[in-house]
Amino acid sequence: MPLFILGLVIGFGLPIQTAVNSKLRSVLGSAFNSSLVSFGVGTLFLIAVTLVTTHSLTISGSFFSTEPWWIWIGGALGVIYLTGNIVLFPKLGSVQTVIMPILGQIVMSMLIDNFGWFYSKQHDFTWFRGVGTLLVLAGVFLSVSLTQLVLKQKNSPKEATSQNNESNYIRLPWQFLGFVTGMLSALQTAINGHLGKVINSSLKAALISFLVGFVTLLIIVLINHYAHKAKQAIQLSQQPWWIWVGGIIGALFVLGNVYLVPLLGTGLVVVIVLVGQIAGSLFVDQFGWFGAKKNPISVIQLLGLFFMVGGVVLIKFF
Repeated sequence: MPLFILGLVIGFGLPIQTAVNSKLRSVLGSAFNSSLVSFGVGTLFLIAVTLVTTHSLTISGSFFSTEPWWIWIGGALGVIYLTGNIVLFPKLGSVQTVIMPILGQIVMSMLIDNFGWFYSKQHDFTWFRGVGTLLVLAGVFLSVSLTQLVLKQKNSPKEATSQNNESNYIRLPWQFLGFVTGMLSALQTAINGHLGKVINSSLKAALISFLVGFVTLLIIVLINHYAHKAKQAIQLSQQPWWIWVGGIIGALFVLGNVYLVPLLGTGLVVVIVLVGQIAGSLFVDQFGWFGAKKNPISVIQLLGLFFMVGGVVLIKFF
């Protein structure tokens, strides 16, 4: 049970991180710049925690020659997932930008579990796990998609009908991209879990992942000629203290995943974190935390959460 609670907590923190980083983006004027700052803060946080707890940042020299190449790409996959969401939002809207990556995450995590890819703990895909997966997807649909569709229909029926009639051929490539980025996110979870296992340190594995992500983002920022200006630095100094915690929340999220995957398996971790993520987003909307727009929780969304919890129970215990 404590492991389940940990998974829910780190998932719950993701919407908070999103709200905080959105505020950071409004100050810096660039999603890449805000992500770079977030990854930088997270990397510094993990360095500090690692030094305090282990008194060392080094790993065995033989590790570099004995482990497969893919063990280093978890951080880069996280950046691709983050960038993918930035690209998808104006193309698909908020609902499908959430739904399509979730579909990719669940499908890939179940494949990883079934075949034991990336040295993950193997779990056969049974009928109960299949039904549990469908319940989770139904819960996501109720909590996110159906709620948004009802609001659109209520506010502007003509606009909603027009959007429903829009050609799906235009959106299909972007929907596929969203599905793929979600799959890459599940790959990151499995890879980072194996990394933590082989170096026997969840902290150092999370640090490596964040450092790789930070370097990847730094290259992207430099290529796109984005630069931190003195004016932006002054603006940042005038912002509330919590504008810096997005990177720390992200670091704790990666650290929690690294710790949980060897114990529970990729599929179950992805699903538990997803439930926490949806629950956290509902709370952020309900109370308008960190400057987010208030949107009261509806009965449909609570029903969706109930479906997701039922799905988690089936996936874990059957």
